[in-house]
Amino acid sequence: MTKPGTRKAPCSTSGERKVREEAVLYHFRSVVGAMRDHFRTVELETGISGSQLWALAEIRNEPGIKAGGLAEAMSIHASTASNLIDKLEKKNLVCRERKDTDSRTVRLNLTEAGMQVVSKGPQPHEGLVRYALRHLPEDALAQLYNGLEQLAKEMQAKEAIELTPLADL
Repeated sequence: MTKPGTRKAPCSTSGERKVREEAVLYHFRSVVGAMRDHFRTVELETGISGSQLWALAEIRNEPGIKAGGLAEAMSIHASTASNLIDKLEKKNLVCRERKDTDSRTVRLNLTEAGMQVVSKGPQPHEGLVRYALRHLPEDALAQLYNGLEQLAKEMQAKEAIELTPLADL
């Protein structure tokens, strides 16, 4: 299929609406394809998932981060972050340290192997979508938010998936 034309004017006929719908589908496919390609490259080059690489990069950028801080930085649920940390620890890429007077406080740091993996991992570590969103102009981000919010409501999208890393969907 050739790339459908995109128009900025509102659709006034059913034919124009169909063209617009096809253009939106085309762009969704492009975004999903780019995400898939990036995550595949991450796995081939590092042996870990895209979300694991992102977690390693966050820990490298903030040594001693707590699990809750990692969850917040990645916009994921705390239990999802905990599972991610468990997997990284089993691969000897992160270590948990209890240094504070309160031994319940766990700080995360990279192991030497973790530093090597994150240093050779393809950029952007946080994935293409997060990277692109951060670089969108504010008005484009607001329009995208409004449109996707309406789309999610129309699809009755489940909110439980909202805290799952894109690489894990």
